[in-house]
Amino acid sequence: MKIEFVAPDAAVEGRAALAVLAFENGALSAPASELDARTSGALSRAVADSRFGGKSGQTLDIIAPSGVEAARVLLLGAGDAAAFDHKGAETFAAAAYQAVKTSGADVLVVNVSGHGPDAAAHAALGVRLASYRFDRYKTTEPEEKKPSIQHVLIACDDPKAAKKAHQPLDALADGVFFTRDLVSEPANILHPEEFAKRVKKLERLGLEVEILGEKDMKKLGMGALLGVGQGSRRESQLVVIHWKGAKDPDAQPIAFVGKGVCFDTGGISLKPADGMEDMKWDMGGAGAVAGLMCALAGRKARANVIGILGLVENMPDGNAQRPGDIVTSLSGQTIEVINTDAEGRLVLADALWYCQERFKPKFMVDLATLTGAIIISLGHDFAGLFSNDDLLSERLVAAGKAEGEALWRMPLPAAYEKQIESLAADMKNIGGRPGGSITAALFLQKYVNGLPWAHLDIAATAWRKPSTQPTTPEGATGYGVRLLDRLVRDHYEG
Repeated sequence: MKIEFVAPDAAVEGRAALAVLAFENGALSAPASELDARTSGALSRAVADSRFGGKSGQTLDIIAPSGVEAARVLLLGAGDAAAFDHKGAETFAAAAYQAVKTSGADVLVVNVSGHGPDAAAHAALGVRLASYRFDRYKTTEPEEKKPSIQHVLIACDDPKAAKKAHQPLDALADGVFFTRDLVSEPANILHPEEFAKRVKKLERLGLEVEILGEKDMKKLGMGALLGVGQGSRRESQLVVIHWKGAKDPDAQPIAFVGKGVCFDTGGISLKPADGMEDMKWDMGGAGAVAGLMCALAGRKARANVIGILGLVENMPDGNAQRPGDIVTSLSGQTIEVINTDAEGRLVLADALWYCQERFKPKFMVDLATLTGAIIISLGHDFAGLFSNDDLLSERLVAAGKAEGEALWRMPLPAAYEKQIESLAADMKNIGGRPGGSITAALFLQKYVNGLPWAHLDIAATAWRKPSTQPTTPEGATGYGVRLLDRLVRDHYEG
């Protein structure tokens, strides 16, 4: 699909759909009012004869109105005109695409004239994010179910400025798509070694990628991570991604760490069969970190950033880790494995320790589809935030709000550590059902060595079925890429 920025009066070829804004109480935007005049009041009559009130999310589709060559005109509600911002532009354009993507129209014109180049740039981002499909394994899909839109024109007052403003957003979309592709892949395709190979290919953007195999990790002493993967015939991997975009390439970096369990059966503590197919996306944290690094390199972020991915499969082989086993982590701390389905924290324990010990970053943020408990706590619209640093937490929450990837800060009460005390080792890997996402975060905190750190439990947000946002098709969301890109852009670029 091709996206272009054009003047509002640009000629349109093909079967076109025109999308224009309306605000609360049915107030038409200037482009919509102009169209209304050209159609002898067809738009205003349609509004008067419907329940369309211009509220955010409302759509009114007017088929073949006289006075314009377009096959249809879409009025899309945007709420309060005074509050219309870049998120509103994204939502408007994405909703327009979703409304006509399989309609038979091959051109979509999204008119955001009067709202500046940034709104136009974000409208293009909204369309691109909405257009994502993971269809590489579909071989018999009927033509009528495939998108018909081939060309999107963003009509705006300054196409040149809009195109320039869109360039970093296009790189951001590349990162989101890279994450969505990784998370969508089935586990028979995307095992740890294949994941690592795909990340290695990002070196074309200027990233440096190191891949540590099991021999390397065993030599280092990563007993926690290796214990998770020992039941799989696929070799576990630790991927280290470097982006050196600051003026001083040796300056202290910031770091992001992702849990990458490419498939999670639960191991010997086997999960129920119902829904187990979804565990292909238990590598959503690592997917988000990989997508973030892709986006940062694509837009040439002026920061030094480290990304670390712990990639394993958790399988119930005869050599698999057993409940009751005790492993020694890279930190030297020992862990009694009570439940082999609490495996992501074991992967992160070694990855976090390795990160802080080798790179000594300003802070670390880890992302993980870690606990079902966070879904019970927060539902599907928030990821859980746990942190030992107030400033980092405030910045993460603000970045999430700005990008529409919501976070809710959760407590880290020291008293709950009693739940993960072990009779035989330094700690247990699980503390029971009460406060399960909290005790998981307290476990991880033991491996950050006092460094400023935040843990994002994205179990509720990495995958959506059904989707509730027009910019996020059903399935992999790419959650975390936009949030963390915004964090870096707002606070850590020199």
